[in-house]
Amino acid sequence: MRAKILVLGANFGGLTGAIAVKRELRELADVTVLGDRDHFLFSPSLIWLPFGKRDRAGITFPVGPTLEAAGVEFRRDAATLIDPRAHTVRTASGRVHPYDHLLIATGARESLDAVDGLAENSHTITSLDGAIRTGEAWRRFREDPGEVVIGATQGASCFGAAYEFLFNTAYQLRRAGLKKQTRITYVTAEPFLGHFGIGGLPHGEQLLGMFLKKENIAARTNTAIAAVDDGAVVTTDGSKIPFSFAMIVPPFAGQEFLTATPGLTNPAGFVEVRDTYQTLLWDDVYAVGLAAAVQAPWTTPTPVGVPKTGLPTEQMAHVAARNIAAQVMGGAPAAHKSFGEIPAVCVMDAGNNGVLILADRMLPPRKHGVLVPGPQNHAFKLAFEKYYLWKMRAGHVGLP
Repeated sequence: MRAKILVLGANFGGLTGAIAVKRELRELADVTVLGDRDHFLFSPSLIWLPFGKRDRAGITFPVGPTLEAAGVEFRRDAATLIDPRAHTVRTASGRVHPYDHLLIATGARESLDAVDGLAENSHTITSLDGAIRTGEAWRRFREDPGEVVIGATQGASCFGAAYEFLFNTAYQLRRAGLKKQTRITYVTAEPFLGHFGIGGLPHGEQLLGMFLKKENIAARTNTAIAAVDDGAVVTTDGSKIPFSFAMIVPPFAGQEFLTATPGLTNPAGFVEVRDTYQTLLWDDVYAVGLAAAVQAPWTTPTPVGVPKTGLPTEQMAHVAARNIAAQVMGGAPAAHKSFGEIPAVCVMDAGNNGVLILADRMLPPRKHGVLVPGPQNHAFKLAFEKYYLWKMRAGHVGLP
């Protein structure tokens, strides 16, 4: 009998995991992907969308044809309840889908209610719709420029995107001849510049400090935001930072429906996993990417999250796919790689400049870590965007 493998989500983790496990098992399994949307989104490009440098069509593609070509069935039907004991997933249509093995790759949701006024008075780039609205606000701001606040709240994890948007904002203002009419402030929960939610890398604080000084950007580190009022960010120490335009990265939380399954998630809604990406209670249920919980090996005065970006998500999905295939073929999961052991490779864009971030591990302790600044990184990020969209659309998930 062919194994039934169900994958929830069709972005970085879901698309990679579904195609990888199908190629491992071929005729031994039927693989079905359930998703709440029918397209893949290359989220790293959302930093450019508000400035008119990208649009929806340029950074998305329909996942149905890609999955079909790989022998995977796709259904646009959002999961609403997982029953691990019955081995079923209920969806928004009311249908119940049985499975032998389940891979949760549902991403995360923006916790816009984490700070009073965050949703109403500021903007974000951590979702496609949010970035589109930010672009509308940016165009209004250009007509009547003033003070700018870019930041990331306590508990946020997407610090790389905050820095990228910060420096792209400065670059766009300079190109438009508006830089002298504005003042930019960066507000972050990070204990120091360049922490990035991964503990920082050698000389990172000095390098980021140089970037901010060059662009005449003021910084407030180790700062928690109490509220975002109409026209001012209010910090927990009572100070107010005025703005005419604000982009604040919120914290993430797990998808709400996951919390309805007792024992599956932590209080934030992220799925607790082992280094095989099996859940703690069920050997046949896996979780990868933003949906999976990661424990940072430190505490900070102001809470910060850990970024689960595309590369670690892909590697997590491949580990899960190999282990699911091993189980289907009668073996035991043998692939192990904790999130912290995955190498860190990231390109931070800065308009016409950038920083290449490399480390042997996502989380400390590390043996090697380096930041390489230079304009070549902007060109590299542009090239990588094109390569990655081609790779995923073509279903070449085994490529680096």
